[in-house]
Amino acid sequence: MIEGKPVLRFERRLRHSPEKVWRVVTEPAEMKHWFPAEVTIDGRRMSFTFPSEAPVDADGGEGEVIESDPPKVFAFRWLNDVLRFEILPREDGCLLVFTAVVTNKLSVGRDAPGWTTCLDALVAHADGTKFEPPTEWLPIIEHYIAEFGLDEGTDEPAGVTFVRDLVWKPLDEVWQLLTEGIDDAVPPRAVHPGLTPGKVTRAEAPHLLEFEWLQDGEPKGVVRWEFEHVKLQGSTVTLVQENAHGPEALAAWHVHLELFFAATQGEIRGPWPKDREEELAKRYAER
Repeated sequence: MIEGKPVLRFERRLRHSPEKVWRVVTEPAEMKHWFPAEVTIDGRRMSFTFPSEAPVDADGGEGEVIESDPPKVFAFRWLNDVLRFEILPREDGCLLVFTAVVTNKLSVGRDAPGWTTCLDALVAHADGTKFEPPTEWLPIIEHYIAEFGLDEGTDEPAGVTFVRDLVWKPLDEVWQLLTEGIDDAVPPRAVHPGLTPGKVTRAEAPHLLEFEWLQDGEPKGVVRWEFEHVKLQGSTVTLVQENAHGPEALAAWHVHLELFFAATQGEIRGPWPKDREEELAKRYAER
């Protein structure tokens, strides 16, 4: 962490001189082969343009060069993130150390696979070989989400709480996926198998769905799905089940949100993975 912000760190060994790698890292004509946006550098001022097919909600934005020490260190700010490339000479070439100080902790689950892919493309370009990007992103993103604990819920005084990144998914699409067009009852996708829903108490498409949950036929509290989209950061869901506590409640919603996230990325999974729920309940109990 730097100033409370998460830091991603990657290393790549290259069989090339620091001078060559410096050109690949800093020259816009070279960066276009591996960087996720087209880069323009004018003195210390930088501008970025995403390709038209990029699943983002902005044009790329502005930045500035923070440090430039050829052929050792190149660092710049891109929007709110700070990217730093350090090139360390080695007998057989050099070691490239890349760090990204990111603003949004939840986005780390997608930033990590994104930068992994960019750096692999950088190495391939430096080597003069063809690079084939991944065709299946969901397993890679899920790996990093789990690795960094971004899928874990918390047991708050108000109830179990989860906050999950939904990447760049438009909220209208997320809402349709959750509700499946049902507007007069609790939609099945909003409930895990162990929960008995009551009546809908609030529905404000595409931002909020709230409904009662029942215990022994009586309302015990509410479940609240709340969606937010922040420009340049993407979409998130906050889920709260009020007055629910303990590892079983955490495990059930953890699994449910894993399935929901996969569905937002186009993969509908089933049946309910009971073994996964039991595994997570044990893990939460040991925390």
